[in-house]
Amino acid sequence: MAVNLATKYSPVVSERFSQETVTDIAFNQDYDWVGVQTVNVYSIETTPMNDYQRTGMQRYGVPQELEDTVQELKLTQDKSFTQTIDRGNDMDQLNIKGAGIALDRQIRERIVPMVDAYRLATLAASAGGDHTTVATAANAYELFLRGQEFMGNSRVPAVGRVAYLSYRYFNFLKLDPSFVQSGDTSEISLVRGVLGSVDGIPLIPVPSDLLPANTQYLLAHPIAACAPVKLAEFTIHDNPPGISGNLIEGRVNFDCFVLESKKNGVYVSRSA
Repeated sequence: MAVNLATKYSPVVSERFSQETVTDIAFNQDYDWVGVQTVNVYSIETTPMNDYQRTGMQRYGVPQELEDTVQELKLTQDKSFTQTIDRGNDMDQLNIKGAGIALDRQIRERIVPMVDAYRLATLAASAGGDHTTVATAANAYELFLRGQEFMGNSRVPAVGRVAYLSYRYFNFLKLDPSFVQSGDTSEISLVRGVLGSVDGIPLIPVPSDLLPANTQYLLAHPIAACAPVKLAEFTIHDNPPGISGNLIEGRVNFDCFVLESKKNGVYVSRSA
């Protein structure tokens, strides 16, 4: 006769590591998508300077009508999820699948990384400046200063810039003798994810799967881009029709845009 041994599962759930969003500080909130899916942003041009003439009827030069460009910002990302927790299964598993906890886990492990990765990919794809040189422990700080130089020459404000680094590049940066003299990793900022600074710029290392392939670091200023989240709706239905238990549903309508007139406020360093 067979002997069937009883099996017992622990009521303590082993949660995976997760991370809250780290990209919010890289974007402005200047535009409003309430009631619409598309926002048109105007950029107004300037006119050239002239030599003033002390005679004649056009002493200031020939008048030119101010020109403008329009950039259409249309939300394209509309994502959703759904999951059920059968009440019978939940009871037989020591109620380990609490609906509220499951929803929180879905947000932390699925939605936040998805949004962060999309935002960083958009920044990298639309960057006004980029450079390709493989980082080492001998040149990592120099590569960072190239981004600073580009932004300075592009008149991007010095205050407000933020840098997202791969952990590999961050390690090279900390090993670079020049950075050791000029950088600061001694204090962790209260800003989420910041593990140091260079010239007052927060350094935020992120997992490699959040950055586009071959990206070493991204330098961005909030004036250059916006990342609207028009809708973030999460609902837990208790005993909905046809289900004994919980139905969990969620939807996120979002996007990310780099403003064409301010794209020099984004710089990317690549290894290939």
